Amino acid sequence: MKLSELQGKEIINMHDGGRLGIIGETELILNTLTGDLESIIIPNQGGLLSVFGEEKYLIIPWQAVKKVGSEVIIVDLEDGLQPQRASI
Repeated sequence: MKLSELQGKEIINMHDGGRLGIIGETELILNTLTGDLESIIIPNQGGLLSVFGEEKYLIIPWQAVKKVGSEVIIVDLEDGLQPQRASI
């Protein structure tokens, strides 16, 4: 799959139906040795801290991705694969 094919797809958590973000507003972490996609980094939407200039991000491991559809990417963040919160 090409990166351009992921552009514009919304990321949905299958556990709770939460809308996490859209590819295009995200960053991707690639393994420089293998070229494999390791994680998706999504800016946290809104929130009090973003008002004060401290932007938070969710880091979703690629192994949490269960299905890439025509319009959405389904992730499962229930089974110990909770997104990491980080300041970048």
